[in-house]
Amino acid sequence: MSTAAIKTARRVFEVLEYFDEVKRPLTLREVSAHFGYPVSSTAALLKSLLQLGYVDFNRPTRTYMPTMRVAMLGDWIQASLFGEGRILRLMQYLNEMTGEMVSLGTQSDIYMQYVHVLYSREGLQYRVRPGTVRSMTHSGYGWLLLSAMPDAEIDKLLRRVNIEESDPARRMTLDELMVPVTEVRQLGHVYSRHTVTPGAGVIGMLLPPQSYGRRFTVGVGGPVDRLEEKHDMILALLREAIPRFLPG
Repeated sequence: MSTAAIKTARRVFEVLEYFDEVKRPLTLREVSAHFGYPVSSTAALLKSLLQLGYVDFNRPTRTYMPTMRVAMLGDWIQASLFGEGRILRLMQYLNEMTGEMVSLGTQSDIYMQYVHVLYSREGLQYRVRPGTVRSMTHSGYGWLLLSAMPDAEIDKLLRRVNIEESDPARRMTLDELMVPVTEVRQLGHVYSRHTVTPGAGVIGMLLPPQSYGRRFTVGVGGPVDRLEEKHDMILALLREAIPRFLPG
């Protein structure tokens, strides 16, 4: 695939994600200025989306807005992967009860990826964007996902991770990786502190297997000092809420 094609595809999704972020119609110049795209390229991109039916154009206000066609593209995902909205309701409940960031993660090839995030109401918080990827071998959610795999599968994935890892200091042996994975298996949860971001942590658990065999992690994240204060409460909430919102 050509570099130009990759750039165009990336820009399409960047623009659609920006609409999702601001939740309002946007002018051509707003989109161009936000991303630093040339005005001519932005105009061509929005015109293509308009012709394909993914955005509409309001001439009096000179603004573009995603159409229902965009919304319907992923309509089936919530039902098939998010349990008819049960996972989202679980996340909302945890967010309301703890006041902290609640995130949902899953495996994406050799990475852990955040697929949905509800942010904290606190002034001091750590934010992560949906779509962000982390190492499967150097993150709390990664250890959770690995804990559900057979050891032989973990070994295969680790070999691939080590091949891709450019920093020799971050390459691990299987014995080293199995230390946190074994701890997660024994405890049934992960409490990761300062692992990815200094000062930040997460307390999380695996969710029951979803459609198509997908595995998800859910957890409460934030500054380590607040997680320390709320540790027992957060863990009790996770243990009570997961089977209640996702029975069976």
